[in-house]
Amino acid sequence: MIVKLYIADAFTTVRFSGNQAGVALLGDQPFPEDSFMRALAGELKHSETAFVRQTGDNSFHIRYFTPAEEVDLCGHATIAAFTTLRETGAAGPGLCALHTRSGDLEVEVGAQSVWMDMAPPQEGRSFSEQEQAELYAAYGLDRSDQPDGLEPQVVSTGLQDILLPVKNPLTLARAAQNEAEATRLSSRCNVVGVHMFCLDPDGIATARCRNFAPLYAIPEEAATGTSNGALTYYLYRRGIVRPNEENRFIQGEAMGKPSEILSRLTETDAGAAVKVGGRAVLTLRCELL
Repeated sequence: MIVKLYIADAFTTVRFSGNQAGVALLGDQPFPEDSFMRALAGELKHSETAFVRQTGDNSFHIRYFTPAEEVDLCGHATIAAFTTLRETGAAGPGLCALHTRSGDLEVEVGAQSVWMDMAPPQEGRSFSEQEQAELYAAYGLDRSDQPDGLEPQVVSTGLQDILLPVKNPLTLARAAQNEAEATRLSSRCNVVGVHMFCLDPDGIATARCRNFAPLYAIPEEAATGTSNGALTYYLYRRGIVRPNEENRFIQGEAMGKPSEILSRLTETDAGAAVKVGGRAVLTLRCELL
């Protein structure tokens, strides 16, 4: 089997910034064994590695593996994958069809950026006052760090996350995760992890964010497309995000890897639809021996 391996920094234009993803291009070959893909993702050690099969003209099937297991969808790895496909000539600018475990999506490959559909937004459970206190305590915070009018909620645009609002950037920066407790809560709530955010008081961005998924062996992640897609819908439901406007989320600052994730929400007859976009830069091309 011939596997072409790349590393790309997603949601950034600065090499060694943003969020790194592995990209394994398979051409039209079948996917390797799951154990091989999981082991290769563990060897690359990035939060996700995208395994990409071409199924037709501008038509692709991607499977996503963390070092621990397979996940249904990954925004930053999709941006990385289609940037790699564009740069290697496997996908030209235009619309591409993408099949994932989360469903069939449309990806718009531009000359510089990539935009992808999110899965249809779904609101999940809310939390009792006691549960909210547990969530904040898992990050060294308490209910006084919660902003007025915003409460934690599970939302999905492909992967279920707990959206955890905090008051301001200072609170966001001082949050310190108890990995064991965050893992326990994530497992109990059947979510990938916690997406913590605050509205940006300076108006530079829509929100500033941190993302934690220790249940999937990701203590913190520098940029997460699906989580910010979910956050876009959460803020839309509260009148903070408006349809057809471009939203900007800043993430990764606490890791020294600032990232910029863009989103757009449109209203359709079937309900709200969310797209997430951004840029990426290739940093490494690898050879599998």
